[in-house]
Amino acid sequence: MLVQSVRKLKFILRLTQEIQLYFFWVDSFPLPPSMPMDETQNSDEILLFIEDDQDPTRPEDSSLPAPWKILIIDDDPDVHTATMYALTELIIRGRGLEYQHAYSTQEAKQVLLYSKDIAVILLDVVMDMDDAGLHLVNFIRNTLAMSEVRIVLRTGQAGYAPEMEAIRDFDINDYKSKTELTQAKLLTAITSAVRAYEHIRAASDSNLALEMVIRASADLMACVEFKDFAEITLATMNDLFDLHAEGFVCIQHAPREANTPNTSDALGLWLIACTEQFAPQQGCVLSALEDKRIQLLVQKAVFEKRSQFENRHTVLIFTNASGQLVAMYLACDFHARMLDKHILELFSRNVVACLDKIVLSSRMHQLAFFDPLTGLANRFHLLKQLGNTLNSDKKTDSALALIDVDHFSETNDALGHQFGDLLLSAIGRRIKSYFGEACTIARVGNDIFALLGHEDLVSPTLILSLFFQPFSADKEQIQLSATVGLVRLSHYTLGASEALKDANIALKRAKMQLRSGFSYFTREMGVEIRERVRMMHALRAAFDEQRLFVVYQPQIQISSGQVIGLEALLRWKNKEGEFVPPNDFIPIAEYSGLIINIGEWVLRSACFELKQLERRGFEPMRMAVNVSQAQFNHPLFFQTLERALADSRIPASQLELEITESIAMNEPQVLIETLAQIKALGVRVSIDDFGTGFSSLSQLQKLSIDKLKIDRAFIRDISDPKDEGSIAKMIVQLSQSLQLEVIAEGVETEQQALALQGFGCDYAQGFLYAKPMKNADLEIWLRERSST
Repeated sequence: MLVQSVRKLKFILRLTQEIQLYFFWVDSFPLPPSMPMDETQNSDEILLFIEDDQDPTRPEDSSLPAPWKILIIDDDPDVHTATMYALTELIIRGRGLEYQHAYSTQEAKQVLLYSKDIAVILLDVVMDMDDAGLHLVNFIRNTLAMSEVRIVLRTGQAGYAPEMEAIRDFDINDYKSKTELTQAKLLTAITSAVRAYEHIRAASDSNLALEMVIRASADLMACVEFKDFAEITLATMNDLFDLHAEGFVCIQHAPREANTPNTSDALGLWLIACTEQFAPQQGCVLSALEDKRIQLLVQKAVFEKRSQFENRHTVLIFTNASGQLVAMYLACDFHARMLDKHILELFSRNVVACLDKIVLSSRMHQLAFFDPLTGLANRFHLLKQLGNTLNSDKKTDSALALIDVDHFSETNDALGHQFGDLLLSAIGRRIKSYFGEACTIARVGNDIFALLGHEDLVSPTLILSLFFQPFSADKEQIQLSATVGLVRLSHYTLGASEALKDANIALKRAKMQLRSGFSYFTREMGVEIRERVRMMHALRAAFDEQRLFVVYQPQIQISSGQVIGLEALLRWKNKEGEFVPPNDFIPIAEYSGLIINIGEWVLRSACFELKQLERRGFEPMRMAVNVSQAQFNHPLFFQTLERALADSRIPASQLELEITESIAMNEPQVLIETLAQIKALGVRVSIDDFGTGFSSLSQLQKLSIDKLKIDRAFIRDISDPKDEGSIAKMIVQLSQSLQLEVIAEGVETEQQALALQGFGCDYAQGFLYAKPMKNADLEIWLRERSST
C-alpha cells in the first residue's frame, strides 16, 4: 500500500513539473467559456488533472475553415494529452487546431511522409536517443525539404539544449524546457509559430502562383490563334486557383474555324475553348447553349463589361484597350482570398496584355492571308493550302481552278471602282455560298478567284453555271460571264507556285480561244509558256548587251526603179550566232513591255541613220518605222516621237510610221485624236499588213493616213496579171478610191512586180530588189545602184 502511495506521489510530482504548460495567458488571448480565470489568480498554480479515459477532443464545427495541423512528437503519452488539453478550444486567425501524434522518431518520420499541410511540430529533443530530436529536424528540413512547417523544440533536460547554430541552421522557431513552458508561453509559442507558418505558406503560394502566371503569360504571348489563347487561359485559371471547374471561353466575332457559320448571336459570342462538359458546343455561338441561365449570365457580363459572381456560377471578363472582349465561364463559386485577388488581378493584366498581342497577330494574320475586300483567302493562303494538298492523299482527286471575270475592267471603269468592289464581294459570296467549306476559295487577283478542292466539285460546268444569273450590287443587277483555267493535281509533280502558274497558263489559253469557256492545263502548254519566258529573259539580256540591231530594206518605185524610201526592221542574233525570227520575238517583246524601250531605240536609230545618209550625199528619201500597239497607246509616245525628230534633225515629212490594221480599228476616237497630233508634226502614217484584219471602210475614211501596205500573203497569190479577182488588185483599187498611196511588200519575182504595176500599184519592196541590210551594206548598195 505504501509502495503504491509513493509511486502515486512520484507521478504527481513529475506531472506537476510538466503540467505548467496548461495555463492561459489572458492578456493575449480570450479564455474559453469553460475555463474562467480570476484576474488575481496566479496561472502557474492552476493544475489540470485528467483522467486516462477522458476524451480530449470536441466535435468539429463545420462552419469553421480547415484547422491548423499540429504534430506532437514525444515519447511520453502524458505530454501528448496534457498539450491537447492546454490548447483546447484555441482559435488562431479564425481556425481551430487538429492534432497528430508520434511517440518515436521512426513513427514521426512515417507521419511526416504521408501527412500534408502540417503547420507546427512540437518536438521533444530527447527521446530514444539523446539527440534524436535534432536528427529528426535534419530529416525534416534536408531530406523531406519541408521548409514551411514551424518547429518548437521542448526538453525536460536542460543539458541537452541545442547550440544556437543548430537552431539557426535548422530554422527552429523556438526552444523551451518543459519546466519553463507554462500555458501562457505555450500559447504564445504556438500562436507565433502558426502565424509564421501562415506567412511563409502565403509567400510560398504567392511565389508558386507568380511562377505559374509567368509561365502561362509566356505561353499566352506565344499564341497566334484565339483558340490556343483561350485554352491556356481556361486551364491556367483552374490550376492557379485549384478550381477543377467545368467552363468555356468565348469571344466576340466568329473565328474562322467556327463550325456553324450561318448561326447568328445577338452579341456575336462564339465558344472557342471548352472543358469536357461543354465540348460539344465548341465552335458554336453562345445562344446554342442548352442552359439558358448560363447563357444569360454570360450575356449580362458581356453587355455590362463586368465580371459576374453567382452561386455556383462565375463569369470573368477580359477587355483590352481596343475593345476586344474575352469572357470566361466557370461552373463554381469564385471566392478569392486577398492573396488570390492580387494574383487574379496580376494574371488578368497579363491576359489583357497578351490579348492585345494576339489581336494584333490576328489582324496581321488576317491581312497576310485573307483578302480585306471579300474576306476570302488570298494568294498566300491559297499557296499554303495548295502545298498541303500536294503533299497529302487529297492530291489524287483534287483540282485547282482560276476564275477570271470577263471584261471586268470595262465594267469597273464604266460604273466606278466602288461599284466594282461591291460586285467583286457579290461574286465572292456566291462562290462561297455554293462551295462552302468543301473547297478553299481565294481571291488571287483584281478580278480573278481561285477554287481548290475535289475535282468533282471544281468542275468548269459547275463554276460557269454560277454566272448564269445576274449579280446584285448597290441595287443593280449586272450580268457577268467568266473564263476558267484548270489544273488536275492527280499526277502533278511540281510545287504549289508552279501549279498556280500552270492554272494561269490554262486560263490565258482559254481567254485566247474563247471567252466564257475553259481550258485544262496540258504539258504542251507548259513547254510553250516556259519557252516564251526563256525567250523573254534572253531578249531582255540581248537588248541590254546591244545584241539587237536594225537593218534597212529599200522601197522602190516600180515604174522607174528609183529608191524612194527605206523600212527599218529589227533583228536579233542570239549568243549561238543564230537569227531569231521577228515573228517569234516581237510578240514576246510586246507582251513583256520591252517593246516600249526597244521601239524607241529603233525609232531613234532609224532617224539618225536617215540623217547620216543625207550627210553622205545620198538623195533625200523616206524612212518607215513600225510602231506596235503598246508603243502607240503609251502616254509618252508622242513626246518620244518629237524628241527623236528634234535630236536627229530630219524633216518630219521624211518619217513614216507604220501601224497595224488592228491599231487602226481600235478605239476610233482616241486614234483619230492621236493621228491628228502626229499629222500636225508633218509625220506620214501608213497601215501595215493591210487586208489581214477586219477594217471598217467607213472608219478608214475618217483616219488621217497616207498609205496602205499590201501584206505579202496577197502578193504570193498573184499568178496572172489579168486576174480580176486578186485581193491585191482590190486593195490597190480601194487605195485609189480613198486617194491613198499603196505599196506592196514581199515582192520576189518580176511577174509579181509587173502584175502590181498593172493593177496600178506604184511602189514595192522585197527580195526582187534588195534584202534588208545593215547600214554599211546599205551604203554600198545605194552607191552601186546610183552609179548604174
